[in-house]
Amino acid sequence: MALVFSAIRVLLGLFFGFSGVIKLTDQVSAEVHQHMKSQFVQFADVFPLKDFGFKPDPYQYLQTVGLVELLAGLLLAFGPRILQEISNLVLCIIMIGAIYTLLVLKEPIAMCAPATVCLGLLLLLIIRGHGKKSKSKAE
Repeated sequence: MALVFSAIRVLLGLFFGFSGVIKLTDQVSAEVHQHMKSQFVQFADVFPLKDFGFKPDPYQYLQTVGLVELLAGLLLAFGPRILQEISNLVLCIIMIGAIYTLLVLKEPIAMCAPATVCLGLLLLLIIRGHGKKSKSKAE
């Protein structure tokens, strides 16, 4: 079972890494990158901290999310255990933000599905992805 969770962790990490690269550059797919840029204009309008006077620049917001996804994805896939756990938490926060943003924009539920599936897999890794713990001598 540990092999299954390791495979999920690596595949999910690579997915987030690839997603981050698409947000950072138009070299992979100019059309998808342009679509992301236009989406992040909308995302910046409903940014959760907007009510506190902080509205991010859409392009910087896109670049920041892309960089965080790239780094956290690579750490989730290939990093040491502690960095895998930290990156998992960071990616969970990003996915919660993505779901929140899509719901506030009243996007179809199908648009929330990828973020919801990713969040579910990340939470699965947090809850069950460590294998069995060895029992102490006292038990």
